[in-house]
Amino acid sequence: MRRHDRRGIVTPDGAILSVHTHVDPELPPDAPTLVLAHGWAVNHESWLPVVEKLADEPVRIVLWDQRGHGRSTIGLRRPEIASVSVEHTGRDLDVVLRSVVPPASPVLLAGHSMGGMTVMALAEQRPDLFGSRVRAALLVATASSHVALGERTGEAAVMRLAAKGLPLPPGGNGRIRALVRGLFGAGADPVDVEAACDQVAATKLTTFAAFYGALLGVDQRAGFPALERVRVAIVAGRLDPLMPVTRARALRVALPHATFVDIARGGHMLPWEATEVLADEVRGLLAEMRAGTPTA
Repeated sequence: MRRHDRRGIVTPDGAILSVHTHVDPELPPDAPTLVLAHGWAVNHESWLPVVEKLADEPVRIVLWDQRGHGRSTIGLRRPEIASVSVEHTGRDLDVVLRSVVPPASPVLLAGHSMGGMTVMALAEQRPDLFGSRVRAALLVATASSHVALGERTGEAAVMRLAAKGLPLPPGGNGRIRALVRGLFGAGADPVDVEAACDQVAATKLTTFAAFYGALLGVDQRAGFPALERVRVAIVAGRLDPLMPVTRARALRVALPHATFVDIARGGHMLPWEATEVLADEVRGLLAEMRAGTPTA
């Protein structure tokens, strides 16, 4: 039976990260650790459907709320919030690894959407970890660059208001919820859609807007050389309007040793839409890590 522990971890720039560890107290320190990075404007609970599917796996599971999301603070003064970037989240991931993962534990990093960029940012910042401490990566509904933001009607205008801390125009919150619903693919469970909408609605507008700006210009391709040293699996939804499947295929071209799965009816919210697929990918990567299978 896994025990759930939550603790606050302070980053060098003063953000307080809410970190959640699910672990069987009998698990040895050298057992693998799965670290799950969530996407923009949701929180760590977006990964819980996958965590539940992995109940029988002998693995330590670590999740955290990205800065400014969930229970984590953004760690920046208001005039600095617009400068937040994916590079910040990569450094935060490094802090999480150093703070809660036993040094002897091999690590599987999994990132959804902006969380995948977080993994790539860490690969750029700390390439020494990849192939040594970090053994595998699962990149879900993500891209290294050219994110499809600003293409939906009214999206950029809403973000500009939110970035200034101004109230949204009448119907603005409803518009955001409609945007979230549009991120799901075909046949989405209404319960999952509402869970995602509730998480986004709970995210501060300034955080929402600041990371929107960060994602517009993101480019994490410098992390590819480090990722080439570990096992990589890529999962994408063919109906994803935010991280189009073409961007996932570009990742596959850049990382030719990676496995690639595209979900025919899947959209962007794959931790809800393709829970079993993601759990199977985690199981497969963990099995390869335990067996010491070469990356290529």
